[in-house]
Amino acid sequence: MSARRPAAVIVLAAGEGTRMKSRKSKVLHELCGRSMLGHVLAAARELEPQRLLVVVGHRREQVIEHLAEHAPHAEPVVQERQGGTGHAVRTVLEQVGTLQGTVVVTNGDHPLLRGATLAELVRTHEREQNAATVLTTEVPDPTGYGRILRGPDGAVTAIVEHKDADEAQRAVREINVGMYAFDGELLESALKQVTTDNAGGEEYLTDVPAILREQGHRIGAFTAPDWVEMLGVNDRVQLAEARRLLNERIVREHMRAGVTVVDPATTWIDVDVVTEPDVVIHPNTQLRGSTRLQEGAEVGPNTTLTDTVVGAGAVVVNAVADRAEIGPEATVGPFAYLRPGTRLARKAKAGTYVEMKNAVVGEGAKVPHLTYVGDAEIGQGSNIGAGSVFVNYDGVRKHRTVVGDHVRIGSDNMLVAPVHIGDGAYTAAGSVIVSDVPPGAMAVARGRQRNIEGWVERKRPGTPAAEAARRAAERRADEPAAGQDTGA
Repeated sequence: MSARRPAAVIVLAAGEGTRMKSRKSKVLHELCGRSMLGHVLAAARELEPQRLLVVVGHRREQVIEHLAEHAPHAEPVVQERQGGTGHAVRTVLEQVGTLQGTVVVTNGDHPLLRGATLAELVRTHEREQNAATVLTTEVPDPTGYGRILRGPDGAVTAIVEHKDADEAQRAVREINVGMYAFDGELLESALKQVTTDNAGGEEYLTDVPAILREQGHRIGAFTAPDWVEMLGVNDRVQLAEARRLLNERIVREHMRAGVTVVDPATTWIDVDVVTEPDVVIHPNTQLRGSTRLQEGAEVGPNTTLTDTVVGAGAVVVNAVADRAEIGPEATVGPFAYLRPGTRLARKAKAGTYVEMKNAVVGEGAKVPHLTYVGDAEIGQGSNIGAGSVFVNYDGVRKHRTVVGDHVRIGSDNMLVAPVHIGDGAYTAAGSVIVSDVPPGAMAVARGRQRNIEGWVERKRPGTPAAEAARRAAERRADEPAAGQDTGA
C-alpha cells in the first residue's frame, strides 16, 4: 500500500536550544552540507505533503530568512511564546485552519531522519486507520525516554515517562521518538483538551494520543528499525556525533554506487555531492556543496572541493577548489588553489603552487609551477613558465589578460593586464609584458644586464661574500693565461 499525500507535515523548530550556547538558531546548525532543519525538510518533502509548515519562535528571523533562501515552499508559522509542543501544533491549526487528512508532526533537530521512515509511518497510520500513530524505536539503553506500552493487538495503550515507570515498564526498550501521524480533525479536537497541569506548565503533544484513546480511538505505532536514525541533537557534542553518523551513511551510499573511498574515516561528503562509477577518493578529502565527480576521476589526498565539477579521468591532488570546473583528464596540484570562475579544459594542468581565479585554461594548456593566474584566458596548448603572475588589479578595477593558442610564456613573467599575447608568440624569461604581443613574435621586456666588477669587496668588506670573492680572484690570477705553454 502506498501512502497518500499527507494534508500537512508540521516541523517543530521554535525551541531555544540553550545547550547549543549559540547566537544561531539551534535548527540552523549545519552538518554534511545542510542545516539540521534542512535535512528534516528534505525528508518531509519526500512525502509530497499538500502543505509543509514550520513552527518558528526563538530567533525566528534567522529561521524565516533561511526558509526563504533554501526552502521557499515551506510556510513559517510564528509561535509567539514557547508554550510546549502541543501549543506549537495548536498555534499552527489556529493560523491555517482545519487540516483534513493525515497530519505528520516531526522535529527540526533530527537531521538523521529519512523520508522513507516518515513514509512508512504514514502508511502504517492509514493502513491501520489509527487516530494517531506514534513513531517509535528500540534503543539499547532507554533510560530517560518515554516507554511505549502495547495491547494484545499491537495498539499503543500508554506512553509512560521514565520517571513514572515501574520496574517492568522500565525494562521495555521501545521508546517514543516524539514524532506522530494524526487524523487532522481528531488532532484539532484533542488539542483543545490538552491542559497545562504539569511541572512545566506547558501543553504537551504527548497528551494527545492518551486523550484520543480515552475517546475510544485506536492509537498505533510504527517502529523504526534503525534507532540511530532517531537521534536528536541538543548540544554540539551530539551535533558532531550526528555529523559523523550521517557522513558514514553518505560515504557508504557512494561506495555502494561504485566509488572507491580509500579511507572512509577521513573522507567527508556533503549530502548533495554527486559521484559516478570508478571515482577514487583518497584520504583526508572533503567534498562540499554540489560538487560532482565524473567517471574515473581521482581526488585527494588532502583535498577540499566546494561546488566544483571534476571531469572524467581528471586527477586532483592536495588541492583546494571553490566553484571551479576541472575538465576531463585535467590535472590539478599538488598544492593548487582554484578559486571561483576557474575552468580547465580537457587535459589542462594547474600544477604545484598555482593559484587561479576567474580563469579559463584551454585544452592541453599548462600552468605547471608557482604562478598566479587571475582574470585570464589561456588558449589551447599554451605553457606558462614558472614564477609568472597575471597582474590583473590596478588598485581600482580588475582587468583581463588573453593568452592565445600555443603560446610560450617565459619563467618569471609579469603580464600586466589588459594585455593580449597572440597565437604562437613567445615571451622571454624575466619579462614584464605591458603591451600586446603580435602572433608569432618574441617579446623581450627586461633591462640589459650590467656587471660592476669588484663591487662586493669595495662595498661589503669583511663579509663572507667579500672573502669568497677575494679567493676567487686569487685563483683566477694564479691560473695560466689562455694558450700559455706550461710545459717544462
